[in-house]
Amino acid sequence: MEHMHEGHEGHEDRDCHEAHHGHGPANEPEHHAPAHAHGAVGPVSWGMAARATLHCLTGCAIGEVLGMIIGTALGWGNVQTMILAIVLAFFFGYALTLRGLLAAGVDPRTAIRVALAADTLSIAVMELIDNGVIALWPGAMDAHLSEPLFWIVLAIALAAAFVITTPVNKWMIGRGKGHAVVHRYHH
Repeated sequence: MEHMHEGHEGHEDRDCHEAHHGHGPANEPEHHAPAHAHGAVGPVSWGMAARATLHCLTGCAIGEVLGMIIGTALGWGNVQTMILAIVLAFFFGYALTLRGLLAAGVDPRTAIRVALAADTLSIAVMELIDNGVIALWPGAMDAHLSEPLFWIVLAIALAAAFVITTPVNKWMIGRGKGHAVVHRYHH
């Protein structure tokens, strides 16, 4: 398939350039330009995707552990504690992104919109996997913070969430979504 595109690479770029500047054929509207003209950033390294995932994982882990500690301290049941942990995971995931954006001089309203766009899918996938592992692991939901089972299963759940979410982030960044949006404000 590669050989089919070799002879057309220059044409794609020219067509995109012409359509973008209004010099293309009159009957070809701008929205027919190639995908790379609409925010796709092209090939993304696994390292970049892993760093974006690690960023989300850090916020999720802080929220998860804090939620478990608070829920346990208040004597809440498993469902209430898990809901609190998920809410805090989203909160801290967004907060880490907001901190970086605000430090880069982005206004608060834009920073919130960018954080929501950049992190929502990543955190949602991470939380689904993380909490799914914990919920399905025998005895994990009833393990107390002082028990090794709690920490071992949490570590396994976070590792699984990282492994499964990294390709999601790679796909999103490659299309100009997710953390690609955040990187535009840091450069």
